[in-house]
Amino acid sequence: ALLDLSGVHQVTGTWMGSTTLPCTYVPSEGFTQQTLSWSVERDSSTSTILRRDDSGDHILLSKFRDRVSVPKDSPGNASLLIENLEMPDSGHYTCQVIWRSTNNSLITREVTTAVKVVKVAATKPIIRAGELGLTVPAGGSSRLTCEASGSPPISYRWFRSGPGGKAQLLRRGAELAWDSLRPSDSGLYFCEAQNR
Repeated sequence: ALLDLSGVHQVTGTWMGSTTLPCTYVPSEGFTQQTLSWSVERDSSTSTILRRDDSGDHILLSKFRDRVSVPKDSPGNASLLIENLEMPDSGHYTCQVIWRSTNNSLITREVTTAVKVVKVAATKPIIRAGELGLTVPAGGSSRLTCEASGSPPISYRWFRSGPGGKAQLLRRGAELAWDSLRPSDSGLYFCEAQNR
């Protein structure tokens, strides 16, 4: 077990988000990484996504172009980062590393990770207050920030409780800011988070 790849059996990624498929080893004297490749198997066919050799990194599947990368200057780390995950990215991904030893023999190891891409509803948002908190002197500036998690993109809307309990839409965006607060700005504010 001189050279061994370690990875994980399954990774769940969020649609439109990004995920890393771990594939690491401990570099060992006398062994040089010759090639590294990542392939994906779905619908019983296997295709190579990325291949790294002496001439650099080659993305062989166009649907992954500009969306996948492997760390550059980190020996022993062959992990694959996939960005902007799409639903069809679900499948079995195999990391294969071939080393050449000092006596010119080749050693091959591989590790396979199942990737599942899921759509995640936006969570109930939380509101964070600015430095001064929720009680601010008149004339002061303040901001409220709305945060939620889930499949991006997440859109935010701010409301204020109006007369008769009606909500008035104030603005879209994660932040609500005031340069100079007036007593009339006191009230109940709501934030809504929404994704697809």
